[in-house]
Amino acid sequence: MQYPMVPPGGHRLPPLPYPYNALEPVISPATLRFHHDYHHKSYVEGLNKAELNLAEARQKRDFSLIKHWERELAFHGSGHILHSIYWTVMAPAGSGGQPGALTQNLITAYFDGLPSFQEQFSEAAINVEASGWAMLVWQPAWNRLEILNSEKHQNLTQWGGIPILVIDAWEHAYYLDYQNRRADYVKAWWQLVNWYEVERRLLLASQAHMPLTI
Repeated sequence: MQYPMVPPGGHRLPPLPYPYNALEPVISPATLRFHHDYHHKSYVEGLNKAELNLAEARQKRDFSLIKHWERELAFHGSGHILHSIYWTVMAPAGSGGQPGALTQNLITAYFDGLPSFQEQFSEAAINVEASGWAMLVWQPAWNRLEILNSEKHQNLTQWGGIPILVIDAWEHAYYLDYQNRRADYVKAWWQLVNWYEVERRLLLASQAHMPLTI
């Protein structure tokens, strides 16, 4: 499937695929509205601003602020990508099904089963320093899954890794509902995982290739 190129400064906040109250009681409408409508929107706006300023720099051949705008591009771009995935890999509790065949097989092959995978993923989310993410990625360089966490969403990544399943562990994702109890949020969050979407994303990602040899 071909997707159109997004022009510089052309990013838009994607709508939520469900109503604000759809993820109760795990995530409240207030948290979801604040998180999506304000936090995610700020990443979209920051990304567009960075891209437009870089386009202007290229036109003027003035790269005196290149370090700043490239940093903004990485930070806001990563925030936009991960939040967009985060909304889609959640669904109302009980409606997300079970891991699909490919997801189950690849998790079993590398993590020795779903319980072991969920334990590692949860601990990655709970123990990420400061604010950050835990994510399951498809790594085309070695043709398997991997779990990563990120202190800032543009740091501690693995080049080429394609996010499949992500959880936002920044305080704004859970503080209104759980205060400082991040572990309770992570434990409850598994009720929301949309395994149908995880399988779809994995099928798409597994078609990517990144050879490390000629």
